[in-house]
Amino acid sequence: MVKASERKVLAHEVVSTNKMSISLACRTFMISETCYRYTPKLSDENEEIAGLLLDLSQCQRNWGFGLCFLYLRNVKGYTWNHKRVYRIYRELANKT
Repeated sequence: MVKASERKVLAHEVVSTNKMSISLACRTFMISETCYRYTPKLSDENEEIAGLLLDLSQCQRNWGFGLCFLYLRNVKGYTWNHKRVYRIYRELANKT
């Protein structure tokens, strides 16, 4: 099973080499044209969260996500959603 994000990359490659039109590529790879044209808006806060998580993981090596999140929420006073912080935490774990 190929993810939609991978099919989007394949569709972009086919269109960029002028082998197919956008609409035909989207139908071929079974993605919507909206998905093809969508570009995520990355927030500067995501970089701040990543930096704080990296600092915490270097200082407190035995802390997992739960303790890091509770520290940021209760001690530092940030009001970020746990799902957002966890997504960034997982992205950092995949990079290393």
